[in-house]
Amino acid sequence: MQSRAERFAAFRRALKEKGLKSTAQRDDIARAFFASARHMSIDDLYQEVRKVNPRVGYATVYRTIKLLKDCELADERHFGDGQTRYENAESEEEHHDHLICDKCGKIVEFNDEALETLQEEIAARLGFVLARHRMELYGICRECRESAGRVH
Repeated sequence: MQSRAERFAAFRRALKEKGLKSTAQRDDIARAFFASARHMSIDDLYQEVRKVNPRVGYATVYRTIKLLKDCELADERHFGDGQTRYENAESEEEHHDHLICDKCGKIVEFNDEALETLQEEIAARLGFVLARHRMELYGICRECRESAGRVH
């Protein structure tokens, strides 16, 4: 797994390869993104980076996350709530799947080797060789179920 510093260095190299400047605002945005373990919307990232640099504009955040995505350092996720979220790109050995709460929006990452093996077996049985996949499971988390059972 790449460290934050390695991801940041990869971003700087990618900017240089694309003939783009490394600016203080882009650097602040990239650092804030790489420091997060959350699935961040553009708004989330904007709020986070403004804590460090209040002069960063929304459009700059939007363009920088697009650059991170183009450089394969950010993965775009859609969890069925109409909001695009981004997470640090994963390598094959960092693969994970998601559980998403339909009520509160909580996202839990998980990896299960038995499930990965079963997916490969199903693909092979149906004549496929998997190149990639995404699994998203939707339901209601424990906290939401417990709070629904309480009388207020």
